[in-house]
Amino acid sequence: MISNAKITELCKKLGYRFKDESLLITALCHASFSNEQSHLQLKNNEKLEFLGDAVLDLVVSHLLMERFEEAVEGELSRFRATLVDETALHEVATTLGLGKYLLLGKGEEISGGRDKPSILADAVEAILGAIYLDGGFGEARRVIERLFLPRLEKLEKGKLVYDYKTLLQELTQQRFKTVPSYRLVAEWGPPHDKTFRVSLSIRGETVSEGEGKSKKEAEQQAAKKAYKVIKGR
Repeated sequence: MISNAKITELCKKLGYRFKDESLLITALCHASFSNEQSHLQLKNNEKLEFLGDAVLDLVVSHLLMERFEEAVEGELSRFRATLVDETALHEVATTLGLGKYLLLGKGEEISGGRDKPSILADAVEAILGAIYLDGGFGEARRVIERLFLPRLEKLEKGKLVYDYKTLLQELTQQRFKTVPSYRLVAEWGPPHDKTFRVSLSIRGETVSEGEGKSKKEAEQQAAKKAYKVIKGR
């Protein structure tokens, strides 16, 4: 499945050596692989992803409170959402070259699963969950701080883009007592390199559209445009 050489290589990139390597293998196992290879009786990474998401939120919350002592709760929530969104997780996965270590079923392999932002983001969270189980909170924090430090530094310097979906939702609730609605209107390109277009409406009126390599990215682009339009009124 995964050679010892690859496990050693990935652990070196993570800066963490697993005592129980089966946890790392589970973190890399997509449901498509465990379903197709049922005779191996492997667990997929969905539960570890759930745990890793919670650990990541807690660690990042702690780091933000340390670095932004004067920030209020709403600002900290926005900062956290920006630091741990799919774009951030995909960025970390790309830095690690995580795609080549994943265990994928044939269908996902053929459709370019090793490059899909959602699959890579989920795998990062699963690995963080595995590190937490294997080494405890302190080790998980150390790895997260190292992996997410570049984005944290950009945030401190004001160079990191905000989570516009959250900003827009707060703005529309304040002004219009409602929230935006997103709708997928088009998608094109080969399975491994799709582009999505999303339409954003408020109270039934189309306000903007956005495009991206994932639906979430397209929604963020649409939200950014809508936020600037409404904020400028």
